[in-house]
Amino acid sequence: MTDCTGPTERRSGAFDFDALEQRLKKEKIDTCLIARGQTPVFQYYKNKKMIEKQHKINSVSKSVLSMLVSIAIGRGELAGIDVPISVYFPKWGERLQGITLEHLLTMTPGFDWPEFGAWGGRPFPMINSKDWVRFVLERERVEPPGTQMYYSSGCSHLLSAIMQNATGKNLASYAAQHLFCPLGIEEFTWHADAKGIVIGGFGLSLKAQDMLKLGLLMKQNGVWKERQILPAGWVSASTAPRYLTYKQIGAYGYHWWMLTDENKTLQHPFTYFALGYGGQFIIVVPEEGWVATFTSQLYDQPLRPLQLFRQFLHS
Repeated sequence: MTDCTGPTERRSGAFDFDALEQRLKKEKIDTCLIARGQTPVFQYYKNKKMIEKQHKINSVSKSVLSMLVSIAIGRGELAGIDVPISVYFPKWGERLQGITLEHLLTMTPGFDWPEFGAWGGRPFPMINSKDWVRFVLERERVEPPGTQMYYSSGCSHLLSAIMQNATGKNLASYAAQHLFCPLGIEEFTWHADAKGIVIGGFGLSLKAQDMLKLGLLMKQNGVWKERQILPAGWVSASTAPRYLTYKQIGAYGYHWWMLTDENKTLQHPFTYFALGYGGQFIIVVPEEGWVATFTSQLYDQPLRPLQLFRQFLHS
């Protein structure tokens, strides 16, 4: 099922939407929404059920978490990215020496965390533990903070625990009040661990059209209907390439990815994205005004939607 909003013209900028639709039908892609400027120009749903479905967006949750951290900083509930995390985990103070909120945002605290290695891309040892926060805090320190980025849902979960400590609300309640409600996002699900800490790394489910709203908010530098939702300057700070560990994906900022080549050179046009296991994406090309979202069942080819988007962007 495809629905184009606006003129019936089937090309917009570099995109041939007829060709894109045909490609999407051949893939395990459930939804694809594309906007240019503030206008949705293409909507693909595999079937009608996908329109109202809350899609499990997996690690796209991390990028939403980053947005919420920025809101808490803007509201003064978090003092800033340089705050030592030992403030929030005083019993672990010496063990956490030198680790700041920024190190969690960039996934560089120095813990041994083979999520993209021996754990096969999913943090089952943490998931199967009785206390997720404790599991993360007990991981061995193998290098100084800020040395190297290793993909870590544990960092995201600590950020969720810190947000709950600092704001007095769990992440889901905070998101509903300060991010989702202003954007008109009324339906979502965000699961918590057994201790009541909302899963910062992968627990969120959203409708495809609401994912698009989040991408538009980022493209508009945190402004929605003339209201500054995210602090001014956060989008550019969080989407600056800081670490390049996974060349096949791109560089990493504050829980957002950027397209780069193997030399850490930004690809043109500048493109940043949120990525979730199985092919979930929010992709933003700010210079050209594009925002695209995908929800998928591509667990064997999770980067396929990004590849398709790049092909059609340059076709």
